Amino acid sequence: MRSAPHWLKLGLAWMIGLLLLWQFWYLGWVAWWKWVDPGTTSFQSQQLAEIHEKNPQAELHRQWVPYEKISIQLKRAVVAAEDDKFIDHEGFDWDGMQKAIQKNQKKGRVVAGGSTITQQLAKNLLLSPNKSALRKGEEAIITLWLELLWDKRRILEVYLNEVEWGEGIFGAEAAARHYFGVSASQLTAAQAARLAVMLPAPRRFEKNPYSAYINHRTQRILGRMRYAEVPA
Repeated sequence: MRSAPHWLKLGLAWMIGLLLLWQFWYLGWVAWWKWVDPGTTSFQSQQLAEIHEKNPQAELHRQWVPYEKISIQLKRAVVAAEDDKFIDHEGFDWDGMQKAIQKNQKKGRVVAGGSTITQQLAKNLLLSPNKSALRKGEEAIITLWLELLWDKRRILEVYLNEVEWGEGIFGAEAAARHYFGVSASQLTAAQAARLAVMLPAPRRFEKNPYSAYINHRTQRILGRMRYAEVPA
């Protein structure tokens, strides 16, 4: 059997080398952000570009606050709503993914995602919102690095400071001030639950944050918050 041509072997070697360099670039950022708070993330930059198409003068509303300055109620609400096994899993909730697949198949469309907080953070920090097999693969690798290099407290701290809560609104502090006129440390249980419910589609839900659906889901999350485990 003839071996592959030299040029083909060389080309494959270059491709593999470039892919490894690309992944180490991601790894470098994950390692850096373990100690240094992230600035504008990949997702935020893309959202700002979209907002600028309508208003070139628009700016993002975001203000970093340390973990201890974020209400325990918001931490519990977000974990209860988005990832109730956050403390225990290693980046992936396999049972949650299976349930999401079954739910989507039953509905005939995508109605559930099954992504953990760590997976969502991986996407928000370094990737695009576009859905593709390549992006999901990169998301999985970054998720593993986050779980290996960071503790759960750091993961939740960065997530709560970077996640989107409306058009141009990012992080717990900006969300608390925008919707309730208080700081992130002052959020009540009910306010925190309402913010947590908005996370799957914040730009859609911000148009009517007191809709019947949001009100119903808020009550459900309030009932689950007492069982939510969060990092100290």
